[in-house]
Amino acid sequence: MKKRLLSFAKYAVFLGLGLFLVWWSFRQIPDDKWDEFTKSLSTANYWLLIPVFVILALSHLVRALRWKILMQPMGYQPRVANTFFAVMIGYLANLAIPRLGEVLKCTFLARYEKVPAEKLVGTIVAERAVDVVSLGIVFMLTMVTQSDILAEYGNELIGQLFKKGENISITALLLFAGILIILFIALRVWFKQFSHLKIVMVIKKIIAGVWEGLISIRRLKQKGLFILYSALIWLLYAAGTWVGLMATDGTAHLGMGAALGALAFGSIGMIVTPGGIGAFAFFIAKVLEENGVPFEIGFANGTLQWFAQFLIVVLLGSISLLLFPVYNKKKNSHESHSSN
Repeated sequence: MKKRLLSFAKYAVFLGLGLFLVWWSFRQIPDDKWDEFTKSLSTANYWLLIPVFVILALSHLVRALRWKILMQPMGYQPRVANTFFAVMIGYLANLAIPRLGEVLKCTFLARYEKVPAEKLVGTIVAERAVDVVSLGIVFMLTMVTQSDILAEYGNELIGQLFKKGENISITALLLFAGILIILFIALRVWFKQFSHLKIVMVIKKIIAGVWEGLISIRRLKQKGLFILYSALIWLLYAAGTWVGLMATDGTAHLGMGAALGALAFGSIGMIVTPGGIGAFAFFIAKVLEENGVPFEIGFANGTLQWFAQFLIVVLLGSISLLLFPVYNKKKNSHESHSSN
């Protein structure tokens, strides 16, 4: 019960932050600029949502193919369709409750494929680690293409988030490290003394699955393809963002450099709040503002791009949720007839 309340409290806090950023963003638009904001949305080229839809759908498919590669060292070969369905259901669930999607996509795939869910947890951890590295590369590319803009905006954000002195930050960091060390030692002692308890055995099983997923990267037979898929996912993200910038008049002239900056900070926005609500459009607007785009125009474009991503996840996620049992019922029926 306490765990559920804590999860709900965390979700409420981040959702509240997202709604606050929506309200704050609207407050940033001067009264005499509201017409430009609404005009930017009303005159947007909504036909460009089609290529954005295709590009982002392809990125989700590539993510499913990459996930399959992570399962191969463990001896599992799930079908591409099932893997894709699971990925999209995970994204759909994340719109409601952050991180719930990671659990659900493992659960759904385990239901229709012979893959233990606890072992899939490790592949999710491995995927997230690669995504963090990939996002870091996007930031570095942005530094190369827009070093002055990124530095100025980054300093502004850091200044707002960390207003305390350097000594306090170092003290907090050392305290945090000390707590982690004590917690690690306590867990080791607890696991050793109470290894007979069912909950300890379950936790050990999950940890073993996570570890197997992590070391599976080292044992990949298709390392080159895994790296190619990882690069392609973020290349498609960048392409989708660039096409999205073309949708509104005030941002159509911007190039790939601005798209990389928008992708970098927009990705942070997707992490900060559930589904990126408020934060995604706000961060993109601030980055585009550094590129000479008025905030109201940038916020309109960021809102449009956020809506496009939201719509894609809702549509493909809902379709995947419906097709998952139907596809597997037909597949199992076909295999049954073949065996007879």
